[in-house]
Amino acid sequence: MPRFPMTVLLASSALWTSGAAQTASQNDDAAIDPEPQPPNPKRLLRLPWMVMAAAAALGGCGSESAGPSSEPVRAQRIVSLDYCADQYVLKFVERDRILAVSPDAGREFSYMREAAAGLPTVRPVAEDVLILKPDLIVRSYGGGPRASVLFERAGVPVHDVRWAQDIEEILETTRETARALGSAEQGLAVAEEMQGRLMSLRARASGMNVLYMTPTGVTSGPGSLIHEMLGAAGLKNFQARPGWWPIPLERLAYERPDLVAVAFYESLADHPHAWSAIRHPVARAQLENETVIPIEGAWTACGGWFLMDAVESLARAGEAAATAHGAHPGSTSP
Repeated sequence: MPRFPMTVLLASSALWTSGAAQTASQNDDAAIDPEPQPPNPKRLLRLPWMVMAAAAALGGCGSESAGPSSEPVRAQRIVSLDYCADQYVLKFVERDRILAVSPDAGREFSYMREAAAGLPTVRPVAEDVLILKPDLIVRSYGGGPRASVLFERAGVPVHDVRWAQDIEEILETTRETARALGSAEQGLAVAEEMQGRLMSLRARASGMNVLYMTPTGVTSGPGSLIHEMLGAAGLKNFQARPGWWPIPLERLAYERPDLVAVAFYESLADHPHAWSAIRHPVARAQLENETVIPIEGAWTACGGWFLMDAVESLARAGEAAATAHGAHPGSTSP
């Protein structure tokens, strides 16, 4: 059943009362007849149309007073719930409009960590967030899968930052989120700059093979944003198997990529535990090669415009390796 605004329901009630009263007044015996007389059926059939007309009139009045607008209301009390959302808030929102960011906004894996300095932080807990009285909550994963529903039921608008699977989605997410934050023009400018940087790299593709490695000892093949990143840099992914997998130690024992891209945070020796595959002698041999490309973890931790820093770093390394390999770019050596 459709839900009407309160003003429409009041208009409907008034129309019903008016119709019933007029029907009763037309019956001379209505005041003394002990048996109640129903309203005129023909008049009742016209009531839905009268309600719709009232709704249209009320809606028209509201739109005329508010005026046309293609931009959302510019929020003044913004809260971000996770470090992926933090990046967009810190990029596109003035500090005086930011109520709080996530506790991870200043961590080493946050690209915009310097901009987060001095800002209040809040945990993604409903009570902690609502007490701040925000007028917009921005999140990617913070608060759990039903956080958006909970906050919207509490009357607080939520913008969900989409998780980008490829570079085109990063561009769209940048434009979309900047607009939601009241900075549409800035979002368009950032997206256009990113597209320009991508175009300049296409003519410089080296075609060299590269293996991407994380401190946890895994790599990524087709179907991931990492794979898209390598392709945008003009490189070929050494890992042909789709998805995320442990480093292919067996293959690395007899076949070596031209380049090794290693994601790190504080240092290349940032290993989480002793059992990481990256500690294996075969993997460590790759890291001792002069063709290792350090990739700052903050460049790839979340899918954002800042991925271009990693793309350009990879492209430069690919060009240098291609020059060193002479006429055989993209080949592997045993």
